[in-house]
Amino acid sequence: MFRRNFIAAITAISATTGIAALSATTALAAPEDFADMEPVELRLAHVVNEQDGFHIAAEKFRDLVDERTGGKISVEIFPNASLGDERTLLEGMQIGSIDMGIITNGPVSNFLEEMAVFELPFLFPSREAAYSVLDGEIGQELLDRLSEVNLKGLAYAERGFRNLTNSQRAVSSPADMEGMRIRVMENPVYIDTFRALGANAVPMAWTEALTAMQQDTIDGQENPVNVVDSFKLDETQDYMTMTRHTYAPALFVMGLPIWSQLDEAAQDVLVEAAREASAYERDMNAQMEEKQLDALRERGMEINTDPDLAAFQAKVQPVYDQYGEQFGDYLDRIRSELN
Repeated sequence: MFRRNFIAAITAISATTGIAALSATTALAAPEDFADMEPVELRLAHVVNEQDGFHIAAEKFRDLVDERTGGKISVEIFPNASLGDERTLLEGMQIGSIDMGIITNGPVSNFLEEMAVFELPFLFPSREAAYSVLDGEIGQELLDRLSEVNLKGLAYAERGFRNLTNSQRAVSSPADMEGMRIRVMENPVYIDTFRALGANAVPMAWTEALTAMQQDTIDGQENPVNVVDSFKLDETQDYMTMTRHTYAPALFVMGLPIWSQLDEAAQDVLVEAAREASAYERDMNAQMEEKQLDALRERGMEINTDPDLAAFQAKVQPVYDQYGEQFGDYLDRIRSELN
């Protein structure tokens, strides 16, 4: 009975959130199954603050893991880049000095380049379209391939649809961006996307970007609404344009060294907790976006909700010409699924 109820419950979660269910052959362990287990403490790191969706997902994950293992696996959260930027965190996971993290997809693709296919500009028309690909066969295949670089992908949370902010002027079309110094993630797809749009793309870690905006060494950046609000970017950025130019996943990811030390029951708990925490964060992001936009407007940010998206899309076609073949058949498979 437990087995049937568990599978039914996870199937329901999958139908409403897009999170893939566990295999029907796997039943989640109960807390008493971990009674004889030696306690394990996992260090989970991320680079954003406690108001951000990453932290919300991390706390949900911590609580689920604690509950389902009877406290035998505990999770300590390290926010605010206290253990390093995202590249540093991933490198630490590879060698076993950091256990796990919630990491934006862009830096992950520096380790497995095919992951960057998800962030091609204007690829996904909606959140739901992105979820169907990420939580389906293609997304799972790429999560599994992270083992090639000594990492273990657990689930896709989200950074979300990214939008442009800047301190100089309102932007309605690519022509308005000409020459702007825009911070982007240290990822070739982002760099070439913003160069195609006429901006001076400046790749740098997020912690450096915050200082650069305060010192006016960059004019702008691109991130989802939740980041703009939680980091109060309106204090340095007067304008936001809802370009929604890229949907950025984020990953619950572990180092293969620590993953390999856990037994199968513990691994199953971590995967399912990551999936449920990711679904929770996605739902929270969707619910909070309008309130966050209203808060930004009240604090004085000018928000353009109707830019010339056709002009933006036309400008980034060279990015597809440049990277299409690099991703093997992943781009064709994604387009086929979306259509």
